[in-house]
Amino acid sequence: MTVHQTGTPAEWLAARLELLEAEKQLTRLGDEVSRRRQQLPWVRVDKDYRFETDEGTASLTDMFRGRSQLLIYQFMFGPDYTAGCPSCSAIADGFNGFAVHLANHDVTICAVSRAPLDKIQAYQRRMGWSFPWASSHGSDFNFDFGVAHTKEGWEAGAVKYNFREEDLRPATVDEKRSRDAFTASIVGTDWETYRREGPGMSAFALEEGTVYHTYSTYARGLDALWGMWQWLDRAPLGRNETGHWWHRHDEYDHQ
Repeated sequence: MTVHQTGTPAEWLAARLELLEAEKQLTRLGDEVSRRRQQLPWVRVDKDYRFETDEGTASLTDMFRGRSQLLIYQFMFGPDYTAGCPSCSAIADGFNGFAVHLANHDVTICAVSRAPLDKIQAYQRRMGWSFPWASSHGSDFNFDFGVAHTKEGWEAGAVKYNFREEDLRPATVDEKRSRDAFTASIVGTDWETYRREGPGMSAFALEEGTVYHTYSTYARGLDALWGMWQWLDRAPLGRNETGHWWHRHDEYDHQ
């Protein structure tokens, strides 16, 4: 027998109508936040970033693919990883499907990682994805846009992520062993190598031949872009998390 509160259809409807008002308030607040997001000042991008793509070497302008808006998901796949981050992979499962819709609305969505292109291509084939994915290996792009951290910053305990400085080093030997074991199991490396990359997304506009940086978000700011969470938030038990329960979509025992 369920331990959750139960009730009659009338009681459910009354509670649901009360919740609906809260949901409407949240929707209106979301609309206002989106408006403010679009009113952020645009910052001209003058650095000549270079990427390796399936079509060859590309500039940031080339990454727009003839459109005026560009959304880049900064996918955690470092040069020393053996596979892409499982969390980033779950996010990519979502946008792989709707990339075609954005492309037909003057928006290109793509991923960028520091892994060499051949590693990216092999992993993309494994996952069955078709969205554009470029390598920024050897470029400052991931560092400049807040998702890659230098060895010096790591050792100083002051990496810049999510608009503030953080110390991502394990606090104890046991914590380091635990994190090293975890990261070895998911991307084939240790915690430091893994976490010197971070997830994020950045938006850009192309106007009269000039590229502008318009928006970036990191950490929990990516929740809304991770479709799985939006569905779980509406399931009877919500996210119901116990540790790192999700995997790459080809690693579950049952589909």
